[in-house]
Amino acid sequence: MKLISWNVNGIRACVGKGFLEYFHETDADIFCIQESKMQAGQLELELDGYHQYWNYAEKKGYSGTAIFTKEEPISVSYGIGICEHDKEGRVITLEFEEFYMVTVYTPNSQNELARLEYRMQWEDAFLAYLKKLEEHKPVVICGDMNVAHKEIDLKNPKTNRKNAGFTDEEREKFTQLLESGFIDTFRYFYPDQEGIYSWWSYRFQARAKNAGWRIDYFLVSEALKDRLVDAKIHTKVLGSDHCPVELQIN
Repeated sequence: MKLISWNVNGIRACVGKGFLEYFHETDADIFCIQESKMQAGQLELELDGYHQYWNYAEKKGYSGTAIFTKEEPISVSYGIGICEHDKEGRVITLEFEEFYMVTVYTPNSQNELARLEYRMQWEDAFLAYLKKLEEHKPVVICGDMNVAHKEIDLKNPKTNRKNAGFTDEEREKFTQLLESGFIDTFRYFYPDQEGIYSWWSYRFQARAKNAGWRIDYFLVSEALKDRLVDAKIHTKVLGSDHCPVELQIN
């Protein structure tokens, strides 16, 4: 199976920058997007052969996720079942016969860490949600998780130490997530690979200089470890300030 995840930073804008061409060319079994930034009815995507599932934020032009899948899931759920966390369209879960597919757009801690405290609450609630799913079957999680885990995961770790996405608190939550039984698939295959990122600021020619961050992930339950085939980060794909990430799994 080929799985793709991409923070499109506005699906309507991304469609104008080649999203559909990339979507059809990649021919993924499951294709997840984050930060769709739209409401129901604002865009009709013609994706022959795919079932579409969208979760919209209450706030217009903000957040939002979607999953496009060739195989129809057994069940679909939106959010994590906690009202205060489910207003921003951040999570979709599809249940298949052998696993759950979860796409997530983790809240950003924002400038001056204005939302860090909320982010910590979110992290605990999301992990509890994943572990509850795992009681039934293994879980595949993908999306923009808004954290560079280790210094190897961003170009300038020292100057970003206390910035959103690289605070000690956020990194520790990600460590806890992995220690609770999930695998960061890119690091599973490429533990020492440097200079491969999935997000670049639009400022300071960051992408041209490859001054990026790896904040988009595929994580899987330990039970799926023997089924992993490869993980990729498609740094050359344009259309957003993020690039797509891929997981191949048997």
